[in-house]
Amino acid sequence: MSRQIPIEKLRNIGIMAHIDAGKTTVSERILYYTGKSYRIGEVHDGAAVMDWMELEQERGITITSAAVTTFWKDHQINLIDTPGHVDFTVEVERSLRVLDGVVALFCGVGGVEPQSETVWRQADRYGVPRIAFVNKMDRAGADFYGVLRSLHSKLGANAIPITIPIEGDSGLEGIVDLVDNVAVFYDEMTCGMKWREAPIPEHMRDATERQRLILVEKVSEVDESLLEKYCEGVPIRREELSLAIRKATHSQLVCPVLCGSAYRNKGIQRLLDAVVAYLPSPSDLPPVTGTVPGDGAETVREPRDDGGLAALAFKVTTDRHTGKLVYVRVYSGTLESGSHVFNATRDTKQRVGRILRMHANRREAVDRLYSGEIGAVIGLANTTTGDTLSCLESPVVLETLEFPTPVLSVAMSAEKRQDRDRLTEALARLSEEDPSFVVETQEETGETLVSGMGELHLEVIVDRLRREFNVATRTSTPRVAYRETIVGSTDWNERFVKQTGGKGQYAHIIFRLSPLPAGGGFEFENRVTGGNIPREYIPSIERGVIDAVKKGVYANHPVVDVKFTLLDGTFHQVDSSEMAFRTCASMGFSKAFLRCAPRLLEPVMEVTVNTPEEYAGSVSGGIYEKRGTITGMDSRGTTKEIRAIVPLSEMFGYATDLRNATQGRASFTMQFDHYQPVPTAVAEEVAAAAGRRG
Repeated sequence: MSRQIPIEKLRNIGIMAHIDAGKTTVSERILYYTGKSYRIGEVHDGAAVMDWMELEQERGITITSAAVTTFWKDHQINLIDTPGHVDFTVEVERSLRVLDGVVALFCGVGGVEPQSETVWRQADRYGVPRIAFVNKMDRAGADFYGVLRSLHSKLGANAIPITIPIEGDSGLEGIVDLVDNVAVFYDEMTCGMKWREAPIPEHMRDATERQRLILVEKVSEVDESLLEKYCEGVPIRREELSLAIRKATHSQLVCPVLCGSAYRNKGIQRLLDAVVAYLPSPSDLPPVTGTVPGDGAETVREPRDDGGLAALAFKVTTDRHTGKLVYVRVYSGTLESGSHVFNATRDTKQRVGRILRMHANRREAVDRLYSGEIGAVIGLANTTTGDTLSCLESPVVLETLEFPTPVLSVAMSAEKRQDRDRLTEALARLSEEDPSFVVETQEETGETLVSGMGELHLEVIVDRLRREFNVATRTSTPRVAYRETIVGSTDWNERFVKQTGGKGQYAHIIFRLSPLPAGGGFEFENRVTGGNIPREYIPSIERGVIDAVKKGVYANHPVVDVKFTLLDGTFHQVDSSEMAFRTCASMGFSKAFLRCAPRLLEPVMEVTVNTPEEYAGSVSGGIYEKRGTITGMDSRGTTKEIRAIVPLSEMFGYATDLRNATQGRASFTMQFDHYQPVPTAVAEEVAAAAGRRG
């Protein structure tokens, strides 16, 4: 059975932006205008199709990326609506890995905001072509050209308008399409379902001529034939201009910019036209590369239905009715229900159960997924996020996904003793869904420690445990994910001798402990020669060191940026054992670590506060009180945007503090920036607290 839609007419796109830029509202309009839904779902009513989780509807935010398949002008669009809150950035990360194009959304008032920059950089890292849509142009203070300037200055984007707003006394009246050179007005009585094209209004002609000239000039820079025509004064046809914009977008040399108001139902159809016209299909992009299991040789997979299967599992969810759902993107070949596939990452065969095409939380069963398509699979019990599915005859491992390290931890326990096992199972399933959520058990205390990207992330986890798994929990005060390191070096001689009456224990090692540059992690180097320590004991020494690195020495936090060099040692023919050398290494590392000027490192957050001008002074003072450093301040109309670097440990409860200081009129966002040394007084408090817990 052949595919219904040619691969050239397939678009895998995502919508990404800062929180409250209107991503879900834009997605809802897309579903309405493409006929996927018959009424417009509003976020503020809790009726958005894409925000299908009960939690999302209550909080009015997107928590998990939702996928939906729809159609526009004979093209199939697989749309993923991603969260804007930085605590759920993992959803953006894995979506970008499998998307072919992105719609970057910006608020007409807020412009380029902190999370806008984060997701833009993520798209840069994955090399995803994008178009921009300036939303909320109906709001007071909206400044389309100001947002354009921010795109250039803050993101370094070669942003070129292809539509511009028509503004009047009543706000946004319509848009001008610079490619078609017409004005477009939307019928409010039909919620924008109908529109009319008209000659460009007199007061817009100068601006239109100026912007169209900029468009032609910019696109001509990346298309030689167009440049020749432009220089010779030859009129450029609409089809030629559109094709040049498409080529430049695919090459990421330009970013076409559109505008409108999703809430007022203006500009969305032109955005859909741009998705179809300018964003790439899977066949427009370079073939995916991977490695051959075993020998590591690089291999290439073309986007062909009859090619060898290569599919990436990019998301895992748990469904109460169907069990485990694995979201996959097929890069090559065809994935068929009932077939056997080879998980090349885990070197195991698995059987594909049912295949589903997702429509947010609704689904449609299909027989197969063709090259370039995205869907969900039931039955892949041993597949996790980042695994590659391929055919046994021609296995391949695709580049996996990288996820951010959690920065905040809490101890968690079930309120009822009989729920302990259910809590353990529920946490395991949630951590399988979300790689940025980590669960571990403290050996010394038996506590279950859960770690995430921020307070909201952990709040949502607790809420989901109660709603989806019917497990009520108790949590401790959030703990910061500190790290330990050293600034000095030492050579150390450690001898472990224990006599118990029978066979004793003996191990002796000489090693050097030294610091690595920031981000260096942990290194183990063996320089022992001449058999002074038998080779079979070397792995035990490394495991002993890793034991100490994981547990921490100074304040019971993991050690980073340290190198352990094993120089020499001795052994006993009878009393030496793997356990003796492991214990010796762990004890020696801990003693030497304290001789190397240990330092405690803390996560520092990039904080952005938007506040009315009259509260800017008190907000700034509050930041300084939290050991923060203000890095910038901008005026936006009657509001101030204050940017700062603040230790995470000082940010607990800041939402309440800010609300009280500004009568609830200010808002803030924060995201992890880097680790830095903790002041001595604070480090001593943390170490003392760790000693009390230990």
